[in-house]
Amino acid sequence: MKVKIGIIGPSDSTERIMLVGKEFKNVELFSFPYTALEEIDLIINNNKGSVDQWMFSGQVPFTYAMSRDLLKKNEGGFAELYGSSFLGTLLEAQVKEGKILKTVSLDTIRQDRIEMNKNFFSLQAINFHSYSYEGIVAVEDLVSFHQELYEKKEIEVAFTCIQAVYRKLRKLNIPCFRVIPSDLAILSSLEILIERAHSLRYRKSQIAILGIEVIHTKASLEEMHYSHKMKIKELELKRLMLRFAEEVNGSFVQFGDGLFFLFTTRGELEWHIEGESLLQLVEDIKVQSGLKVRLGLGFGETVLAAEENVRQAFHHAREQDSSTLVCVNEDREVTEFFGSSDRLSFQSRSLGEEWEEKLKDLTISPTIVSRIKSLAHYYQKDVVTSQDLASWLKSTERNARRILTEMERSGLIKVSGEEQSGHRGRPRKIYKLSFL
Repeated sequence: MKVKIGIIGPSDSTERIMLVGKEFKNVELFSFPYTALEEIDLIINNNKGSVDQWMFSGQVPFTYAMSRDLLKKNEGGFAELYGSSFLGTLLEAQVKEGKILKTVSLDTIRQDRIEMNKNFFSLQAINFHSYSYEGIVAVEDLVSFHQELYEKKEIEVAFTCIQAVYRKLRKLNIPCFRVIPSDLAILSSLEILIERAHSLRYRKSQIAILGIEVIHTKASLEEMHYSHKMKIKELELKRLMLRFAEEVNGSFVQFGDGLFFLFTTRGELEWHIEGESLLQLVEDIKVQSGLKVRLGLGFGETVLAAEENVRQAFHHAREQDSSTLVCVNEDREVTEFFGSSDRLSFQSRSLGEEWEEKLKDLTISPTIVSRIKSLAHYYQKDVVTSQDLASWLKSTERNARRILTEMERSGLIKVSGEEQSGHRGRPRKIYKLSFL
C-alpha cells in the first residue's frame, strides 16, 4: 500500500515540493495550496483520513496547524530553512547584487541555527540582523523590521522566509530575497515523513487486547454461585461488549466468571483511547448491567505479549481503587486513565543500571519508585511527606513511611525538614526528592 503525503503551502511551494518528491516510488503526493492560513483548517479536516502524513511548506503553516490542534506533532513536518536552503539564498544574493554582502536582515530562522551556519560556513564577516520567533508573527511586523533597518542604511538586503513579506518588500523597492527549502532539505523531510508513516502503520497493526474484569463484592460473590440475577447481569455486559467489539472490528471471548477479553488492533482502538469512550463504556456497563468493572488494555507484537500486558494492567488497576482503566504498552509503560486528559504514565521495567544498583538491596520495587517519580511530576512537587505519599498511592501512612525510609536508605531522597503532624505526636519528616 502506498504512503500518502499531503503537501500544504502557497501554490509555488507545493508545486516545487511535488516536483522534488516525484522520485519517491510507492508514495502518493497530494497538493493542497492555500492563499490564507485560515484555509488550513478546512484542508486538514476534510482530508485527515485520506493521508498518512502532512508536509508543510514552512514553519508558519505548521505552527498554525499545531496551535489549532488540527494534528499531532508526529503527523506532520516541514523542511528546515537553515543549512543548504539558507546558504543557497545567500549565494544567489551575492551573485545578483554583484558584491560581497556585509549586512543582512533575516527573519524566522532560529538564532542558534544562524550562529551554527555562521560558524560552519565561516560567515563571521557578515552582520546578520535577525528576527527569530516561535509561532506566528504578523506580516506587517516582519515588513516593518526589514524596512526600518533598510531605511536606516543598517542593511544592504533583506532575507525573508515568508512569501507575503517578500512581496511587500519588493513593492517597497527594498532588495529582498526569499529563503525557500532546498531540494536536499525537501528530500530529507519527505524521507522522514515516509519512514514515520510506515512506523505508525506498523504501530496501528499491533495486537490490542482489552480485558474486562468484574469487580466483585463479598455479596456479589455469594450471589454469583446460586442466583440467576448475576447471569442476567453478565448477559447485559456481554451485549454491551459485543456491540463495542463490532465497532472496533474485534473478537469478544469470555475466559471465566467475570473475566472477558476483546481482541482487536491498536489502530482500531486509538480513537477510543484518546477520547472518553472507554471510560464511558465502564459507566454504561455499571448503569445498564449493575456491574462495576475495571478495564485492562495491553498492546504487543504478538497475542502472547499483549495478553501478558493485559494481566499486568489488571495488576496495577487492582492496586489503585480509583483506576478503572489501565494500559500497558509494548515497552511496559503503564498509563492510568482518570479522564480524557487526566492520566498518569510510568515505567514498570528496569530504570537503568544506576537505579538498579541503588534499589538492589531494598524491599520496594523499581515500579513503585517510577510511579512516585511520575506522581511527583504530575503534582509538580519535589518535596513529599508520608501523608502526601499515602494519598498518592492510596495506601496507609505506615506503608508510605516504610517506602520513604527505604528510598532514603538508597539515597534517592533526603530529609529536608519537619512539620508538625498534629497537636500530639512526633513531627512528620519532609523529604526532598533527589531523583527527578
